[in-house]
This record gives sequence, C-alpha cells and structure tokens, in this order.
Amino acid sequence: MPKYLIERKMPGAGQLSGDDLRSASQNSNGVLARMQQNGTNVQWVESYVTDDAIHCIYLAPNEEAVHEHARTAGLPADSVRQVRATISPMTAEP
Repeated sequence: MPKYLIERKMPGAGQLSGDDLRSASQNSNGVLARMQQNGTNVQWVESYVTDDAIHCIYLAPNEEAVHEHARTAGLPADSVRQVRATISPMTAEP
C-alpha cells in the first residue's frame, strides 16, 4: 500500500499538552476505524510534532483517502506527498 507524508500546519502545535495530543489521536483513530468498517483501509503509522505543524506518515490506497480522513477528522492536510523511497545511513553501505 502506498505511503504518504502529510503536513498539517497547526500554529502552536509544539505547545499542545499530552491531553490535547491524546484527544486528537483518539479522534483520528475513531475516523480510521469507521473508514475501515466502510472498506477504506487507511493506516496511521506515526506523527512528528514540531513548533507549528504535525508531520504524519500514513499508509493508504490513494491520496484521496488521506484527504477524506483529514476532512472527516477535522484536521488540516496542507501537503500530501507520496513517499517514493526511504533512505537512511544504511543506504550508503555497499
């Protein structure tokens, strides 16, 4: 399944409390569960919170499914890009 990198511009995201992040996660998980029940398999892998944005990694059948999740969850999806390859320090090894 394709992997996507999503940028959610959210001024002050880095100041969100643990309770705020938990609530947002619960909301997202609920939407994902309903989507899966309706036959759209979207999986949230992980997210990175920075000062003014949250960057998420999702697995989804297509970009539209990522946007559907964002709309339904009431979350921004300012940039959605398909990941074409993953590299790390190990990529440099012969």
